Formats: sequence, structure tokens, C-alpha cells
Amino acid sequence: MIETETRLTDQPAQIFDDPVAGSQRVFRAVLQALSRPGEHVSLPVSSPSCPAMPSVLAAITLTLADYETPLWLDATLAGDESVRQFLAFHTGAPLTNDTGKATFALAACASQLPDFAQFAIGTLEYPDRSTTIVAAVTAFDGGKVLQLEGPGIDGRVSVAPQGLPEDFPDRMTRNHALFPRGVDIILVAGHTILGLPRSVNIME
Repeated sequence: MIETETRLTDQPAQIFDDPVAGSQRVFRAVLQALSRPGEHVSLPVSSPSCPAMPSVLAAITLTLADYETPLWLDATLAGDESVRQFLAFHTGAPLTNDTGKATFALAACASQLPDFAQFAIGTLEYPDRSTTIVAAVTAFDGGKVLQLEGPGIDGRVSVAPQGLPEDFPDRMTRNHALFPRGVDIILVAGHTILGLPRSVNIME
């Protein structure tokens, strides 16, 4: 069981074959996904990662997290000691049980995520002080069709991820109503990511 805000190491490291090029590639992919909501962004990851974590989920975490960014893990990840040690060694990020204090929330199963309102939503003065959720879904097709509107989208775009919470559209509607506050979401399936920032409006 994770102890709230337990720092497991202060010695961050890298696992990319080329640390600079690898992290830059991941960072650009994340920016593209969040600036173009609904677009499927390919992110091949050839570097070794943690077997208990989806490789792209691990790569995003290693790129974005450091010793100043508390991580919240879902039950699947939190219950695996190898995940905790992997994140400790490669990021130095403290782990927290408090969703409201998490800079990043990592989920191996998006359908099990708690309500987004439990995470940090930022303030009007500092909307960036919010949680970014990175969650794995089953696939990016075959699920309930959702219509997206908002900045970065030309008109509307449709997505249909499998493995989302049943009330996902309602959660995203409430999240969008908080703008400029609210959480940002990066969905992961295989070697593809999809961004759903707080600015996007979702309709069924």
C-alpha cells in the first residue's frame, strides 16, 4: 500500500536509448494530442519499460514527471511493487494517495478512475495547478461514439474509445464547465494517444 506522499528516491534517471531525442519525441506527441483533441497520435516506444505498465503510459510518465510532481496511481498500478520501484528509480516523483494533490494521475484501467472532480482542478489565478490524467483504454474504436467540439477542432470530430467510465460524457461536461480550471486527459491504447483537454466539449 502506498504511503501518502512517500518519496521513494531522489535519484531520477532515464531509460530512453537516446534520452534527449526520446523525451522530446514523447513531449511533442503529448503537445500535439492536447492541442488537437480527438486526433490519434502515434507514439512508437522501443525503449525498455516496466512490464506491468503499458509502454506508452510509462514513456509519458518518464518524460513529464520528476521529483516535484506527485503521482497518483490507480489500484492496479499501486498494487504492483515493480511499478512503484520503476517510477521511483526513473522519475524520483513522490507517490500520493490524495487525488487532490496529484500533478499526474496514472491509470492502467481508465474505467476505474474516480470522479474527475476529486482531482486538482487549479484556480482561476493558477489554472495550471491541476491534475493531468494519463489513462489506458482498451481501444480507440468500438466504444460509445462521442462528438467533440472546441479549440483545435475543425467543426466536430468523433471518437469512440473502449474502456471509459460509464458516466464519462457527464464527467467531461462538468469538467468543461470549470474552464479555465479542470483536468486534462491523455488516453493511451497500444502505441497511440488521444488528448482530451479541459477546453473540449463532449456530446453523445
